[in-house]
Amino acid sequence: MTVHVAAMDIRERLARNLRLLRQEKGWSQEAFADEAGLHRTYISDLERGARNPTITVVDKLAIALGVTPGRLLD
Repeated sequence: MTVHVAAMDIRERLARNLRLLRQEKGWSQEAFADEAGLHRTYISDLERGARNPTITVVDKLAIALGVTPGRLLD
């Protein structure tokens, strides 16, 4: 079985999607962190692809942004 690796690492896709969706809402990282119940520096780390969030954190982020968790990873 052959597995095709996406051109963009999943952390990079998550980082890009978080940043774009946050900016579409007009939120600062701090405002987004407050909405998601997370710390601002954690949001910063995620948007830089420096952290690997748990699936629970991905769910919190998705809920705050009003999207499905899968949308964050597309």
